[in-house]
This record gives sequence, C-alpha cells and structure tokens, in this order.
Amino acid sequence: MDDMSSTRAQTYTCFDVALENKVANITLNRPDAMNAMNRAFWNELPAIVNDINDNARARAIVISSTGKHFSAGMELSVFTSGEGTTGRATEADAHTRAESFRYHVHHLQDTFSCLDNARMPVIAAIQGGCIGGAVDMVSACDIRYATEDAFFCIQEINIGMTADVGTFPRLCGLIPQGWVRELAYTGRRLSAQKAKEIGLVNEVFPTHEAMMEHVNATALEIAAKAPLAVAGSKVMINYARDHTIQDGLDYIAVWQTGMFSPAHMGEAFAAKQGKRDAQYPDLVPLRKRM
Repeated sequence: MDDMSSTRAQTYTCFDVALENKVANITLNRPDAMNAMNRAFWNELPAIVNDINDNARARAIVISSTGKHFSAGMELSVFTSGEGTTGRATEADAHTRAESFRYHVHHLQDTFSCLDNARMPVIAAIQGGCIGGAVDMVSACDIRYATEDAFFCIQEINIGMTADVGTFPRLCGLIPQGWVRELAYTGRRLSAQKAKEIGLVNEVFPTHEAMMEHVNATALEIAAKAPLAVAGSKVMINYARDHTIQDGLDYIAVWQTGMFSPAHMGEAFAAKQGKRDAQYPDLVPLRKRM
C-alpha cells in the first residue's frame, strides 16, 4: 500500500508527489509561474492520479499548491501552438483542423475527469487565485477548502473565449445557476467567503497552515474508513448527480447486492467495542491488461 515507487521514480516538472499514512499529496510546485498549467501539466496530472487510482496506492488524495496563488490557470501556449490552434489553416482545411481540435479539448477535459473518476475522494486546498482552468480542476474534486485570501475567477470570458474544460457541467451542480452565469458572463472574482456562502467551498481558513492542518486531518479521517464503503459512496454520489432519484435508488440496490460487506461492518463494530482503530483491506489494483 505504501509503495508508490512508480510515481516517485519519475520527476515531474509541475508537481511534487508524496504518500503518507495512506494519503497521497499532489502539490503544484511552480510558484514563480503562479502554478500556471503549461503543456507538461496536462500530461503529468492524469498520469499521477491514474497511477494512484489504478494501483490503489492511497485512500484519499489531497491537491494543494505553493506560493501566493493556487493556480493562474491554463498557459496560453496550450492553445496558441501545435495542435491547440487552427493556426494558418486555409479555408479548405479549417473544418478538418477543427475536428482535430475537438479531440484536443477532450484530452484537456480528461485531465480533470480523472479526479472525478478516481475511486478515492480528492480534496482541494486553495489559496490566492484559482483562475480559469484551476476552477475546472477544483470543480472536479470531491471537497474544497480555501484560505481567506482565495478567490475564484472564470477567466476565459476575459480573454474572449468560452470555458470548455469542465467549469460549466460541474459548477452548475455545485452552486446556484445564477452565480455561475454572473461569473461566466462578467469574469468577476468570487471571494472565498462568498464561495463558502453559496456552497463552492466547505470552509475558509485564516492561513494556509490552518487550512492544510484541517485538510490533512480530513484526509486521514477518510483514510481510516472502509475503502470499499468510501469508494461506493463516491460512485453513488456521482451517479445521483447525473441521474434521476429513481435511477439512483435502483443503482444503489444493485451495487449493494455485490459490494455490501458484512465482514467490513463486523470489523467496524468490533473496533468500536474494543476501542481500537478498525483494520480494513485496501482497494484492489485494477487490471487493465490481460
């Protein structure tokens, strides 16, 4: 469980990765660049998260950052060179280039969808600016905490484009639509306190240190629970978000026929009676190759 050798063996340009007490900490590590999301970012984040997820290396993931700002969002180079733009395409090939660009956007979307799809909960710890693509990223996390100086901005409207990497599909399920529309149409900043009032973040802290203390304690609390029950809860919450109430009720009934574990429940009761920590098996690594 504590072997994270494949993730540790690789040096990342945008992240530091550490595992302790069954919690994976992924830290944005480019403070001098305001942790802007360069080309490497979009390849490294899913590689890290998918490795943790597929190999069941942790029971919770914490995403935090360094420096004054959480992230300034996507670097324009991601869209202004290579496959990220229509470039000097002639009128004759503009449409075929656009078809290719659609898949490029899907690649960017998948970078954050891996957080939503991970079997373990993902907690975001946000300080300073959470701008543009960073809003897409934290919207894909399970829980968000912020410092008092944090602010959120759908920056895309300020540079003449529509946010396209996940802000609208996810944010509309997190906060009232009126707020999504105001932020999307105006590009205004949403303060940490207002973000808490409307439900985007769970709590606001006076300092980064206080926030990280709470975040790490929450991650450890999650890691102490039965991983199967936690994973099931995430699956059910995501499914309920995307389906009707009746569909959700039916799906949890089907899930329980195969995933309900009397042994895990028995361990929970035995641990409580014995005044000890419960011991649960980790999730099993996924088989992706035959």
